[in-house]
Amino acid sequence: MPAVSTTLRVLAVSVIASLTVTGCQTLDDAGRTLGRADLINDLATRLDESLVRTWTAEYRLAGGRDFTIAQTKEPARSAYTWTAGKITVSEQAITRCGTTAGRTTCTVEPPVLMSGKAAVPLFTEARKAGLVTPPAVIGLLTEAALDPAAQVKQTDTTITGHHATCVEVRRAAGDFDTCVTSEGVLGSFTGVLDGQPVELTLDRYTDSVTPTAFDLPAGAGVTDRRPATP
Repeated sequence: MPAVSTTLRVLAVSVIASLTVTGCQTLDDAGRTLGRADLINDLATRLDESLVRTWTAEYRLAGGRDFTIAQTKEPARSAYTWTAGKITVSEQAITRCGTTAGRTTCTVEPPVLMSGKAAVPLFTEARKAGLVTPPAVIGLLTEAALDPAAQVKQTDTTITGHHATCVEVRRAAGDFDTCVTSEGVLGSFTGVLDGQPVELTLDRYTDSVTPTAFDLPAGAGVTDRRPATP
């Protein structure tokens, strides 16, 4: 799908590689010893690589709200769906839907250039809705790696039957906790994004997508702004 700037993982790798590895050590899934920088790089890599795979993840937010991320590799497309909105990105269009006063409307716009990754518009709209996106977590992990005063503690857990590596990050710029599954899916997050406290937990994960995941909401009014084809 449309690119998230260049590959975020490349940025994380280049930044983290310049750090002096200090602090505690842990083990990755293969049993290798990991230092602080390696641990953060491993989680960032997992999140980045998951953006080109097929899967569905259902999440629960604080307050009982929920949302779903669905994406497919072939054809390349992604969708974020939450209570009051939905955005889908594909090779054909970027579609934004919102519900106000019980009425749902959708705007269909031309696609942007595709490169196998979920689109910047998708992540931007999701963050506006108070949702947590993988690039946002990658950014926080990279910032933590750059902060020599940051304290990073690693633990392991199981989320919805999937092994996950978790980090507790304590730093002056803001604390956060996050878990990433072995499949590279965001398992949980607690912290502050865009000045707002956010808490999220993975409820269900599958490596498939339902046929209706990218459909427009039933009964929605649609405005198509794509140029007419001759």
